[in-house]
Amino acid sequence: MEIIGGGRLEVRITGADVGKRVSVRYVTESAAAGGGFTDAVGVLTSWDNSVLLITRKSGESVRIAESTLVAGKVVPAAPARRRGPAATFPELARVTARAWQPVESEALGEWTLRAADGFTRRANSALPLGDPGLPVADALRRVRAWYEDRKLPAYVQTATGAEGAQELLSAELDRHGWRREVSAEVRIAALAPIGDLDADVSAVRLSRTVDESWLRRYQRFGEPGPAVRSVLTSGPSVWFASVAGTGEVPAAIGRCVVDGRWAGFMAVEVDPDQRRRGLATSVMTALARTALDEGASAAWLQVEADNDGARALYDGMGFAPHHHYHHYRWAEA
Repeated sequence: MEIIGGGRLEVRITGADVGKRVSVRYVTESAAAGGGFTDAVGVLTSWDNSVLLITRKSGESVRIAESTLVAGKVVPAAPARRRGPAATFPELARVTARAWQPVESEALGEWTLRAADGFTRRANSALPLGDPGLPVADALRRVRAWYEDRKLPAYVQTATGAEGAQELLSAELDRHGWRREVSAEVRIAALAPIGDLDADVSAVRLSRTVDESWLRRYQRFGEPGPAVRSVLTSGPSVWFASVAGTGEVPAAIGRCVVDGRWAGFMAVEVDPDQRRRGLATSVMTALARTALDEGASAAWLQVEADNDGARALYDGMGFAPHHHYHHYRWAEA
């Protein structure tokens, strides 16, 4: 925090700093009973009615009464990560979108409205990568109407935690009655070390098409419809991996989409009875080697915050968090 002459702390932010990354210290509610201070770092997304709203990297919002501030300053954007490839948020957001394409889409300015008969939020949400061409409140009404016409819940996908991400839009969604329903991390890594892992890939079968066997492992909750197949097979260069199991259901599966320098890993699943045998590593290594052959050099994947097993696996492969993404759902009155 900013310490000036005499050891005092100073508040050096104002409402004019909305949209900037700040660091603040404020008095906790328990201070009167002997408590102390706490700190918050994130994007200042609003300063209204003497209350500050700061959105942390994870997407969590912190409301702070102006009267409790004891220090505050604007801080530079988080330094670029030195672990893994360099990547901007706009580049990575577009790459991840191309790897999971909807059945139907429509432009709303620079936003994209996406639908796929309800199969996954990613394929059934508005992707706001720019200016919608009209005020946000009006754009959100258009989003709601578009999904209502398709008898689908209205979702907007946003991101936080990277330079150029959407903390301000996330806060705007919250103010307009949208509620964050689920969040996940986008992680990146260098691709070559994954391909170099000491993994047994001899049993991994690679295919350009998704077959019934692969879907039995992935689609355990019912017969997949046309939208499922359409989304899974979408992307610039798609590969499916599987390891044979007992009967007609594979022991492990995975999907990879190669897009220029990027290789995206999705749908890595292992039979619960076959876990801790290195099958997920074998699947990802086989897919990484194929992606390297196609000229890719960087890897990305998405993982939900509560998936501890997957997070540990990806930590060991060198994946580091790049940003968080969130799905906001219209909370109908």
